[in-house]
Amino acid sequence: MRGMGSNYDPNKPVDWSVIKQIWPHLMEYKRRVGLALFCLLAAKLASISMPFVLKFVVDDLDTQQADSSLSLIAVPVGLLLAYGFIRLSNVLLGEIRDTLFGRVTERAMRRVGLKVFEHLHALDLAFHLERRTGGLSRDIERGTNGISFLMRFLIFNIVPTFLELFLVMAILWQQYSIDFALIVLLSVVSYVWFSKTATDWRSQFIREANVADSRSSTRAIDSLINFETVKYFTNEKHEAELYDQELSKWEQAKRKNRLTLFALNTGQALIISVSMTAMLTLAASNVAKGEMTLGDFVLINAFMMQIFMPLNFLGFVYREIKSSMINIERMFELMKVDSKVSDTSQAPGLNVQQGKIEFKDVAFSYDPERPILKGLNFVLQPGEKLALVGGSGAGKSTIAKLLFRFYDVNDGQILIDDQDIKQVSQLSLRQAIGVVPQDTVLFNNSILENVRYGCPEARDDEVKQAIELAHLKDFIEQLPKGYDTQVGERGLKLSGGEKQRVAIARTILKRPAILVFDEATSSLDSVSERAVLQAIDEVSRNKSSVVIAHRLSTIINADRILVIEDGQVVEQGNHESLLQKTGHYARLWHLQQSNQENK
Repeated sequence: MRGMGSNYDPNKPVDWSVIKQIWPHLMEYKRRVGLALFCLLAAKLASISMPFVLKFVVDDLDTQQADSSLSLIAVPVGLLLAYGFIRLSNVLLGEIRDTLFGRVTERAMRRVGLKVFEHLHALDLAFHLERRTGGLSRDIERGTNGISFLMRFLIFNIVPTFLELFLVMAILWQQYSIDFALIVLLSVVSYVWFSKTATDWRSQFIREANVADSRSSTRAIDSLINFETVKYFTNEKHEAELYDQELSKWEQAKRKNRLTLFALNTGQALIISVSMTAMLTLAASNVAKGEMTLGDFVLINAFMMQIFMPLNFLGFVYREIKSSMINIERMFELMKVDSKVSDTSQAPGLNVQQGKIEFKDVAFSYDPERPILKGLNFVLQPGEKLALVGGSGAGKSTIAKLLFRFYDVNDGQILIDDQDIKQVSQLSLRQAIGVVPQDTVLFNNSILENVRYGCPEARDDEVKQAIELAHLKDFIEQLPKGYDTQVGERGLKLSGGEKQRVAIARTILKRPAILVFDEATSSLDSVSERAVLQAIDEVSRNKSSVVIAHRLSTIINADRILVIEDGQVVEQGNHESLLQKTGHYARLWHLQQSNQENK
């Protein structure tokens, strides 16, 4: 189920079982649905009675023998008023029905949309690293809109139309002859068979158009998100060409869709025309023979119009329902994606008393052919500040991801206060850990609200206190809009160092029991770095904290330093003791110092 966008099969049959997943939402408002169905039946009865009123009007007019001066009096005013009342009732009942059921469809769209959104947030990091945001958002948008169409038209068009068809056939058979009923039956069967066959054939082209639409949207959003990178390499033309390639595929898919729709509409129109002609010819023949009145001819004509107008619309509805089913099915495919990281049944919450962290024989790899951690062992004592250093790819950031349980270990255990983190709920685990990531991405909101994200219930004064502890206050007060300054998409209006300090303030506001700083000062200048390091020291005092660092100068005051190489601890101790060992750490230290002196 992973990587579904690239492996989606446009030729597979529609999965009608998704209706079962929507049905509970339909039943949430049983009373509204019942009233809507009552209005539906009343409207259909009014619709069927209209041709009879027309018949009586025409027969009445046809038999009038009064002179022209009395023609206005001769007009059956009562019947005409009755016809107008019935037609008005039919329209009003339909409007009331749609109004009542509108709440049901809107609530279903809300419920399902929220369910998909929550499921996406429950999926593991690996899924989100593989996903394409633009296509995903289009799938959800089309799916929720498809639910609205499906629920309204499946219940209020397809079922009522067939009910009306059977009633009309029974009336024609009983009132006139079986020939009229057989013509209607044959035309309906032909129409439904042709519509279903042709629409099923067209489904592959609808899917192809949807996939092309998602891919073009993905291409556009990816390019716009990486606007600066495009500019750095002057690749505007290259991006436009790639986008145009995706649009070309979309154009071709839509052209196939349009041509097959033309063939479908033509076939449906032919069936309706032949049926109408046959029915009216038979009726006219009976009128000529004196077996039927002119009013009967008008009644049959009205019934045929009344049947084939919704039947013609039914073809459109069936096509759109199939299209909606494909869109809904695409969205529900997301619901079938299973997270590789999941809680055990009735997992208890993590109980952090001291903050002791232990990695026991931990092995992990993103790819089975490339192991990252190989039997890693270490213990972080309660209240200890532990630094992780080593070369790129040694596994330092992976340790933080495993501790936060973005991934599960392949082997071994990670314990917090002697509790295996795989056995506790992810929510309680992540509430206990505060992370300042290496690459901070902010929401397109104000600085104040971005910091408040660390604790959405926090008061303004608490947020501002966290900002001050992160040494961000002076910078904010220099801005024209102060705390209300908008940070832009992904925080692009702020510098790397400013974003990093917002992330630190956000974590301070969270007040977690355990802190993880993943290259938290990597984007800071030396002055800001000293201020933030001071804030980190203040915040992490008496708390268990893990500091992942590339610059060794930032962790010289750590209680203990672990040197990670090739997924294992090769050295550990404090700064002074490691320098005295003249091993890996000492070499890294002297290399960085000499590079600093040469600048």
